[in-house]
Amino acid sequence: MPSWALTLAYTLHMAATVAWIGGLFFQSVFLGPALRRTLDPPSALRLLELLRRRFDPLAWLSLAVLIATGLTQMTASPSYEGFLALQNPWAVAILAKHGLIALMVALAGYQTLFLYPWLSRLALRPQGAPEELALAERRQARLSRWSVLLSLAVLGLTALARTA
Repeated sequence: MPSWALTLAYTLHMAATVAWIGGLFFQSVFLGPALRRTLDPPSALRLLELLRRRFDPLAWLSLAVLIATGLTQMTASPSYEGFLALQNPWAVAILAKHGLIALMVALAGYQTLFLYPWLSRLALRPQGAPEELALAERRQARLSRWSVLLSLAVLGLTALARTA
């Protein structure tokens, strides 16, 4: 593979990582708590919905870029010995990283296809259902925290693979 192509793959991979994981981190650590402290639940949900509509396409595009560029980098690595060939620490770290990423994708899919629509429906109700709204918000906060923790583990495994 030409060095310019690998350089481009690394650059796009890092940019997509910043967009995806940075967005998850911001949402979990700053945005969610700030919205809960400053706005009533229906207003917070409406604002969150507007932000999600802008961020979700970027997050899913980032994921696609991460997969494409990650596979490119992986196959170009001198440590890569084949699919599921776990002959070295690099391969073990990469396999564990991919397992965590698959879990993150499953969580993101659940949020996008089920949790966010549920939250949106709750926000549209004039009086709302306080217990159901509280449950949905707790579930969203918990999934956001898990996504951040998993993303930190993915970054740790990336560092481990780089040093292996």
